[in-house]
Amino acid sequence: MTGPGGSARSRGADLGGQGTYGRTAPGVPAAAPGSLRRDRDGAFAADAGRLPAAVAALARLRPLPAAAGLGLGLAHVGEPGLGPGGPAEASAAASMAPRRRGEFLAGRQAARRALRAVGADCGEIPRAGRLPVFPPGRAASISHSAGIAVAVARGPGQNAPLGCDLELRPLPAGAARLVLRADEERLVDTAAGPGDTPWPLTALFSAKEAAWKALYPAVGQATATSMRTLRDLWARPSGEELRIGLRADPAYAVRVRALPVGAGVFSYVVGWADAAPAPAPADGMGDAAD
Repeated sequence: MTGPGGSARSRGADLGGQGTYGRTAPGVPAAAPGSLRRDRDGAFAADAGRLPAAVAALARLRPLPAAAGLGLGLAHVGEPGLGPGGPAEASAAASMAPRRRGEFLAGRQAARRALRAVGADCGEIPRAGRLPVFPPGRAASISHSAGIAVAVARGPGQNAPLGCDLELRPLPAGAARLVLRADEERLVDTAAGPGDTPWPLTALFSAKEAAWKALYPAVGQATATSMRTLRDLWARPSGEELRIGLRADPAYAVRVRALPVGAGVFSYVVGWADAAPAPAPADGMGDAAD
């Protein structure tokens, strides 16, 4: 799963910074209505000259996930020498359309870089269906948007939740009904509390996507049936972060940080919101969608 938000900026403005939502973010600019699953990134991806600048903007955020023990890996579809890490990746990529192939290879490269950032080498990353399959003791969460791939990883042996999401295009306001339930709609309309400002819809969407990736492999097969849409997760502000959990089982909740990247959002799971629930068996799989 992948999906953006934030403030409108001029085309020449800085694409990123170390700001955060929840206290300082303005609202979402208007965007053309459409399906939540419609490709919103074509125009950005077509402008290959902006890809390195967007990667550089994301790189400036690296100290923030690092403070949570996360390695951050970045790649883009236009970088020189981008290719498969081994025969399994090559075989998977060969069956893909050119755009999807570029995203797939950039995502694998970003995952390897994220793992190296926490001291873990990793060769090729095959897949089972759409799930990335990592070697024992290795795991990363991958997301891509507008030709940019991002991944986060934790060091070997860590069992903390893992999830990230990148959105480089704002969501249309009409998408709120696909992301939020009635008890959450106030987050985009009114202040959550004294001194707080509304959260952009795209930030809420991105944060829920990141939380979904962390929660889905942790809840176990029986509970996972209650995770049908993002509306099955609740979101509540907590300072500069969001607490996001499973409506069907309050034991499963994570802390998520959403950071502005130009008109978009990069979100990552910081850790469990409360005491960690009993872990599901590790199987080397990555997040819930590739």
